[in-house]
Order: sequence, then structure tokens, then C-alpha cells
Amino acid sequence: MKALTNLADDELLRLAGSGSEEAFTMLYQRRQAAVYRFALQMSGSSFLAEEVTQDVFMTVLGDSTSYDASRGTVASYLYGIARRLVWRRMAQSRSHFPLAVVEEAASRTPEQLVAFPQVERDLARDETIRTLRRAILALPAGYREAVVLCDLHEMSYADAANALGCAVGTVRSRLHRARALLAERMAARAESPSRCLA
Repeated sequence: MKALTNLADDELLRLAGSGSEEAFTMLYQRRQAAVYRFALQMSGSSFLAEEVTQDVFMTVLGDSTSYDASRGTVASYLYGIARRLVWRRMAQSRSHFPLAVVEEAASRTPEQLVAFPQVERDLARDETIRTLRRAILALPAGYREAVVLCDLHEMSYADAANALGCAVGTVRSRLHRARALLAERMAARAESPSRCLA
């Protein structure tokens, strides 16, 4: 297994397709968390993200021959599979759930809140993150995909285009428009009066 750690994703995929359990396990360990995050950020549902992640790797296990290295990286191939599965699942359920965000401050006692002068800034930052996550989930599908892949997963435009099955220019255009929409929503939030923390 140790020798496999130095192999590139495409080589691991080829070996997994030839029946190597170790290569499949290494690829899974290397890429599972990113696929899960992508599905979670696209759907807002941890349950759906877990199912999609499992199905992505079951798809790879069943048919690794559909990967074409000339079209992009293994990561973009996995995101492409995950994308199709997310949309299929969301269409089937016709609903999705908001991201579950753990509120650390909610578990603190009033005495602890007074003792930590940083708490108010932390709460404001946490609220900004929650607002941004909700704003991303509210974006139209194509814009959301571009933001999640390029901004959150730091994929190149070419790899994102491969995962989405569109032109690089389309990814750039969607990303530009999505960022503008997010900036508008975040600016509107900043201008609205702060909510009371009760």
C-alpha cells in the first residue's frame, strides 16, 4: 500500500479498474473528502452528500474505463459524476435541507461569554459564514456549480469546465455573474440592521 501513495490519481484509477483493491482504497482515501464537500456544498444536505459520495466511488468501481485523461483530471471526472448524482437526487426528493452549522457560542454560558471579548466578533464571523453558505445555496444551479468548484475547491477553469461539461468561457461567465450576485447579497446583509443575539 505504501508504494501506491506516490502514484498519480489516473494511475490509481487504472489499477483500481484492473481489480486492485489497494489502489481503489488509496484513491478513495485521497479524494473522498473533497467529493463529499462538493456534494454538501451543492445540496446543503449531509445525508445526500454521504449517499452521493458512496455512489460516486461505486460508479468508479463499476466502470473506471469511462475516464478519459485527455478531457481532464481524475478530480474533475469525480466531480462530474458527483454533480450528476447530486442533481438527480435533488430532483427525486424535490427538497433539500440547509447546511447544519454547529454554533459553538450557543453552548457557552453567560459567564463564559463575558469572559471572552472575542466572542462578539466570532459570532459576527459565524453569522457571515452562514449567510454566505445560504447565499451560495440560493444561487441558480450553474452559478452555484462554478462557485463551488472554482472558489471553494480551487479547481482550474479547465477542470471545472470538464466536470460541468461546458466551455471554459462558460465557467468564467457563470463565475463572474455568481460572484456579483454573492457580493450584492452580502452587501445587502451588511447594510441591514444587526439582529439581536438573544
